[in-house]
Amino acid sequence: MPQGRPARVPDDGLTTRQRRNRPLVIVHTGEMKGKSTAAFGLALRAWNQGWPIGVFQFVKSAKWRVGEESALRALGRLHEQTGEGGPVTWHKMGEGWSWIQRPGTETDHAADAREGWEQVRRDLAAQTHTLYVLDEFTYPMKWGWVDVGDVVATLRDRPGHQHVVITGRDAHPLLVEAADLVVEMTKVKHPMDAGQKGQRGIEW
Repeated sequence: MPQGRPARVPDDGLTTRQRRNRPLVIVHTGEMKGKSTAAFGLALRAWNQGWPIGVFQFVKSAKWRVGEESALRALGRLHEQTGEGGPVTWHKMGEGWSWIQRPGTETDHAADAREGWEQVRRDLAAQTHTLYVLDEFTYPMKWGWVDVGDVVATLRDRPGHQHVVITGRDAHPLLVEAADLVVEMTKVKHPMDAGQKGQRGIEW
Protein backbone atom coordinates (compact mmCIF):
# COMPACT_ATOMS: atom_id res chain seq x y z
CA MET A 1 0.00 0.00 0.00
CA PRO A 2 1.26 3.53 -0.75
CA GLN A 3 2.36 5.31 2.41
CA GLY A 4 1.74 8.86 1.16
CA ARG A 5 5.40 9.79 1.45
CA PRO A 6 6.82 12.44 -0.89
CA ALA A 7 9.60 11.52 -3.29
CA ARG A 8 11.56 14.54 -2.05
CA VAL A 9 11.23 17.20 0.63
CA PRO A 10 11.59 20.74 -0.80
CA ASP A 11 13.66 23.36 0.98
CA ASP A 12 10.75 25.80 1.22
CA GLY A 13 10.90 26.73 4.89
CA LEU A 14 7.55 25.08 5.64
CA THR A 15 6.97 22.59 8.41
CA THR A 16 5.76 19.11 7.49
CA ARG A 17 2.28 20.02 8.77
CA GLN A 18 2.17 23.29 6.81
CA ARG A 19 3.26 21.58 3.61
CA ARG A 20 0.87 18.70 4.12
CA ASN A 21 -2.13 20.99 4.55
CA ARG A 22 -1.51 23.28 1.58
CA PRO A 23 -4.72 23.93 -0.39
CA LEU A 24 -4.59 22.23 -3.79
CA VAL A 25 -5.68 22.92 -7.34
CA ILE A 26 -6.59 19.56 -8.87
CA VAL A 27 -7.32 18.88 -12.54
CA HIS A 28 -9.02 15.72 -13.86
CA THR A 29 -8.66 15.67 -17.64
CA GLY A 30 -8.26 13.18 -20.51
CA GLU A 31 -10.46 11.40 -23.02
CA MET A 32 -11.82 8.66 -20.77
CA LYS A 33 -14.87 8.71 -18.46
CA GLY A 34 -14.43 9.03 -14.71
CA LYS A 35 -13.22 12.63 -14.36
CA SER A 36 -16.37 13.94 -12.68
CA THR A 37 -16.86 10.68 -10.82
CA ALA A 38 -13.43 11.06 -9.21
CA ALA A 39 -14.14 14.70 -8.32
CA PHE A 40 -17.40 13.79 -6.63
CA GLY A 41 -15.55 11.07 -4.74
CA LEU A 42 -13.35 13.85 -3.34
CA ALA A 43 -16.52 15.74 -2.43
CA LEU A 44 -17.69 12.75 -0.38
CA ARG A 45 -14.41 12.76 1.51
CA ALA A 46 -14.71 16.52 2.03
CA TRP A 47 -18.28 16.14 3.34
CA ASN A 48 -17.05 13.54 5.84
CA GLN A 49 -14.48 16.07 7.10
CA GLY A 50 -17.23 18.63 7.63
CA TRP A 51 -15.99 20.91 4.84
CA PRO A 52 -18.37 23.27 3.04
CA ILE A 53 -18.66 22.06 -0.58
CA GLY A 54 -19.55 24.12 -3.64
CA VAL A 55 -20.35 22.32 -6.91
CA PHE A 56 -20.58 24.26 -10.17
CA GLN A 57 -21.62 22.27 -13.27
CA PHE A 58 -20.62 24.26 -16.34
CA VAL A 59 -21.83 22.11 -19.26
CA LYS A 60 -24.20 19.31 -18.30
CA SER A 61 -27.86 20.13 -18.87
CA ALA A 62 -29.59 21.95 -16.03
CA LYS A 63 -32.43 19.44 -16.44
CA TRP A 64 -30.18 16.38 -16.13
CA ARG A 65 -30.09 15.19 -12.52
CA VAL A 66 -27.00 13.00 -12.14
CA GLY A 67 -26.77 10.47 -9.35
CA GLU A 68 -23.98 12.35 -7.57
CA GLU A 69 -26.17 15.43 -7.40
CA SER A 70 -29.00 13.56 -5.70
CA ALA A 71 -26.58 11.92 -3.25
CA LEU A 72 -24.69 15.09 -2.33
CA ARG A 73 -27.88 17.15 -2.02
CA ALA A 74 -29.19 14.48 0.36
CA LEU A 75 -25.98 14.72 2.37
CA GLY A 76 -26.43 18.48 2.45
CA ARG A 77 -29.92 18.03 3.89
CA LEU A 78 -28.53 15.57 6.45
CA HIS A 79 -26.03 18.22 7.52
CA GLU A 80 -28.82 20.79 7.90
CA GLN A 81 -30.89 18.39 10.00
CA THR A 82 -28.20 16.81 12.18
CA GLY A 83 -24.98 18.80 11.82
CA GLU A 84 -23.22 15.73 10.49
CA GLY A 85 -20.74 16.26 7.65
CA GLY A 86 -20.58 19.59 5.83
CA PRO A 87 -22.95 21.90 3.92
CA VAL A 88 -23.39 21.32 0.18
CA THR A 89 -24.23 23.97 -2.42
CA TRP A 90 -24.95 22.78 -5.98
CA HIS A 91 -25.19 25.11 -8.97
CA LYS A 92 -25.89 24.35 -12.64
CA MET A 93 -25.21 26.46 -15.69
CA GLY A 94 -27.98 28.15 -17.67
CA GLU A 95 -31.45 27.92 -16.25
CA GLY A 96 -30.06 26.01 -13.31
CA TRP A 97 -27.85 28.78 -11.91
CA SER A 98 -29.46 29.74 -8.64
CA TRP A 99 -28.89 33.49 -9.08
CA ILE A 100 -29.86 34.08 -12.75
CA GLN A 101 -32.53 32.89 -15.18
CA ARG A 102 -31.98 33.17 -18.94
CA PRO A 103 -33.28 31.38 -22.05
CA GLY A 104 -30.73 28.93 -23.42
CA THR A 105 -29.31 30.30 -26.66
CA GLU A 106 -25.70 29.73 -27.71
CA THR A 107 -24.81 33.33 -26.83
CA ASP A 108 -26.43 32.95 -23.45
CA HIS A 109 -24.42 29.81 -22.72
CA ALA A 110 -21.22 31.81 -22.98
CA ALA A 111 -22.65 34.57 -20.79
CA ASP A 112 -23.87 32.02 -18.28
CA ALA A 113 -20.42 30.41 -18.13
CA ARG A 114 -18.83 33.78 -17.45
CA GLU A 115 -21.40 34.52 -14.74
CA GLY A 116 -20.76 31.12 -13.19
CA TRP A 117 -17.04 31.85 -13.09
CA GLU A 118 -17.72 35.27 -11.57
CA GLN A 119 -19.70 33.57 -8.81
CA VAL A 120 -16.80 31.19 -8.19
CA ARG A 121 -14.50 34.22 -7.94
CA ARG A 122 -16.84 35.86 -5.44
CA ASP A 123 -17.02 32.68 -3.37
CA LEU A 124 -13.24 32.27 -3.41
CA ALA A 125 -12.76 35.86 -2.27
CA ALA A 126 -15.29 35.30 0.55
CA GLN A 127 -13.80 31.87 1.39
CA THR A 128 -17.32 30.41 1.13
CA HIS A 129 -16.31 26.78 0.59
CA THR A 130 -13.40 24.53 1.46
CA LEU A 131 -13.82 22.31 -1.63
CA TYR A 132 -14.95 23.60 -5.02
CA VAL A 133 -15.89 21.16 -7.77
CA LEU A 134 -15.85 23.02 -11.10
CA ASP A 135 -17.32 20.27 -13.24
CA GLU A 136 -16.62 20.42 -17.01
CA PHE A 137 -14.94 23.79 -16.49
CA THR A 138 -12.17 23.07 -19.01
CA TYR A 139 -14.67 23.58 -21.85
CA PRO A 140 -15.58 27.25 -21.19
CA MET A 141 -11.84 27.94 -21.16
CA LYS A 142 -11.27 25.93 -24.36
CA TRP A 143 -14.13 27.70 -26.14
CA GLY A 144 -12.91 31.15 -25.09
CA TRP A 145 -15.91 31.89 -22.88
CA VAL A 146 -13.71 32.29 -19.78
CA ASP A 147 -10.17 33.71 -19.82
CA VAL A 148 -7.60 31.09 -18.83
CA GLY A 149 -5.16 33.68 -17.52
CA ASP A 150 -7.82 35.07 -15.20
CA VAL A 151 -8.63 31.58 -13.92
CA VAL A 152 -4.98 30.76 -13.23
CA ALA A 153 -4.34 34.10 -11.48
CA THR A 154 -7.50 33.84 -9.38
CA LEU A 155 -6.68 30.31 -8.26
CA ARG A 156 -3.07 31.27 -7.52
CA ASP A 157 -4.12 34.24 -5.37
CA ARG A 158 -7.12 32.68 -3.60
CA PRO A 159 -7.07 33.30 0.15
CA GLY A 160 -7.33 30.87 3.03
CA HIS A 161 -7.62 27.11 2.79
CA GLN A 162 -9.67 26.35 -0.33
CA HIS A 163 -9.23 23.27 -2.53
CA VAL A 164 -10.40 23.47 -6.16
CA VAL A 165 -10.92 20.50 -8.48
CA ILE A 166 -11.59 21.13 -12.19
CA THR A 167 -12.82 18.44 -14.57
CA GLY A 168 -13.10 18.11 -18.34
CA ARG A 169 -11.20 17.12 -21.46
CA ASP A 170 -8.46 19.20 -23.09
CA ALA A 171 -7.29 21.08 -20.01
CA HIS A 172 -5.39 24.18 -21.09
CA PRO A 173 -1.58 23.88 -20.71
CA LEU A 174 -1.49 26.97 -18.47
CA LEU A 175 -4.04 25.36 -16.14
CA VAL A 176 -2.08 22.10 -16.10
CA GLU A 177 1.10 23.99 -15.28
CA ALA A 178 -0.56 25.91 -12.44
CA ALA A 179 -2.24 22.88 -10.86
CA ASP A 180 -0.78 20.91 -7.96
CA LEU A 181 -2.29 17.57 -9.00
CA VAL A 182 -3.22 16.59 -12.56
CA VAL A 183 -4.78 13.27 -13.56
CA GLU A 184 -5.28 12.25 -17.18
CA MET A 185 -7.92 9.59 -17.72
CA THR A 186 -6.71 7.27 -20.49
CA LYS A 187 -8.95 4.66 -22.09
CA VAL A 188 -7.81 1.06 -22.11
CA LYS A 189 -11.24 -0.51 -22.79
CA HIS A 190 -14.82 0.79 -22.81
CA PRO A 191 -18.16 -1.05 -23.22
CA MET A 192 -19.20 1.44 -25.92
CA ASP A 193 -16.41 0.03 -28.11
CA ALA A 194 -18.46 -3.16 -28.19
CA GLY A 195 -21.71 -1.33 -28.98
CA GLN A 196 -23.04 -1.07 -25.42
CA LYS A 197 -24.77 2.18 -24.46
CA GLY A 198 -24.46 3.92 -21.11
CA GLN A 199 -26.52 2.52 -18.26
CA ARG A 200 -28.08 3.65 -14.99
CA GLY A 201 -25.81 3.47 -11.98
CA ILE A 202 -22.69 3.50 -14.14
CA GLU A 203 -22.97 6.61 -16.33
CA TRP A 204 -25.56 8.49 -14.25
